[in-house]
Amino acid sequence: MLRSARAGRGGRRRDVRCARRRPGRPGEAQRGAPGPGPRRYRGGRGLTSRALRVPSRGPGRVGRSTESPIDFVVTDTISGGQNNDEAQITQSTISRFACRIVCDRNEPYTARIFAAGFDSSKNIFLGEKAAKWKNPDGHMDGLTTNGVLVMHPRGGFTEESQPGVWREISVCGDVYTLRETRSAQQRGKLVESETNVLQDGSLIDLCGATLLWRTADGLFHTPTQKHIEALRQEINAARPQCPVGLNTLVFPSINRKEVVEEKQPWAYLSCGHVHGYHNWGHRSDTEANERECPMCRTVGPYVPLWLGCEAGFYVDAGPPTHAFTPCGHVCSEKSAKYWSQIPLPHGTHAFHAACPFCATQLVGEQNCIKLIFQGPVD
Repeated sequence: MLRSARAGRGGRRRDVRCARRRPGRPGEAQRGAPGPGPRRYRGGRGLTSRALRVPSRGPGRVGRSTESPIDFVVTDTISGGQNNDEAQITQSTISRFACRIVCDRNEPYTARIFAAGFDSSKNIFLGEKAAKWKNPDGHMDGLTTNGVLVMHPRGGFTEESQPGVWREISVCGDVYTLRETRSAQQRGKLVESETNVLQDGSLIDLCGATLLWRTADGLFHTPTQKHIEALRQEINAARPQCPVGLNTLVFPSINRKEVVEEKQPWAYLSCGHVHGYHNWGHRSDTEANERECPMCRTVGPYVPLWLGCEAGFYVDAGPPTHAFTPCGHVCSEKSAKYWSQIPLPHGTHAFHAACPFCATQLVGEQNCIKLIFQGPVD
C-alpha cells in the first residue's frame, strides 16, 4: 500500500512515499501489453486502449485523479525547505492517470509497472502532447506527457545498495532511456535487456512525487516503528548534554506536536557538534541560520534535529548517528549515505539528492554529517 506519512517537522508531507504490494481488483497485463485480452486504438489526437479482467493479477492504479479507478491518489507536495506561501502549485505536473502497478496473485507475486492508467470507462487515453508510436509488430505504445521514471537500486534495498540508472516506462511496459526533457516528443532508446518488474527499493517518479516500492520480504528485514522508538529511548537514556549549557538533551516523541521542544537537540551541520538551542553565534544579519560552533569555530547551518520516523526508508537497523543537511533529519549512517547519493528527478531535466523524510534538497560535501554528542559530565 502507499504510505503518505507526515514529514518530521512543520506538518509538510514528504515527496518520497512508500509503496507496498497488496492484492487489488482484477485486471491487467504482463509486460508488453497495456491490458489483457482485446485492445482497441484510435488515431488522431489520442491513443485509447481497452482493458479486460484477468483474475490471476491485481492492479494498483496511481494518479492525481480522485475518480474511482484510482487506488492511490498522489498530489504534488511541498518540500521541507519551502513554506506554503513559497510553494503554491498553480498546475500539477502529475498525470491524472499516471501509472499502473500490476501484481501477480500467485508466487513469486511479481509486480510490473506500466505508464498511464485506465479511466472510469476502462480506457487509456494519451493526449495530443503525449509521445506515441506504432511498434514494428503493429501494436501502439506511448508515454505520458511528463513520463513515468523508474530506478532499481543495485544490490537491492540493503546496506550495500548503490544507485541504479533512471529509465522511462511506456504504456505497454517497455523500458526506454530518458528523453532529453520530461515532456519531449522524441522517446529514448529501447532497453531490451531490462524489464518493468519492480524490485524491493525501486523508485517511481511521477514528475511531482516520488514513490518507494517495498516488498513484503524487504520489509521483513526493515526496522519497525517500535525499533526506531527503542533507538530514540536509548539515545535519551544516555543523557546527551549541551557542551556549553550542560543541559540534558531529549529527542522528542515521534507522536509529538509539530513544534520544536525546549530540550530538543540542535546541531551545527558543518561539523556535527550537537548542542541545545541558544540564540548567539550569528556571523551576519543576512545569514540568520549561519552560526559559529563554540566547540570548533566552524561556521554553518544550525538546525534542530528530528528523528526520521518512516521505517520503510531505512536500509539497516543501525543507530541514528547521521543527519541530512540542511534539514536535520536523523537516521542510521548507512541509510543516510544511501539516500545522499540517490539522484532524484527535479524539474524537466535536473537531478539532485533529497532527504527522504521531507524532500529537502541536500547540500554540502557529503549531503549528510556524522553527529557528535557529548555525554553527561559527572
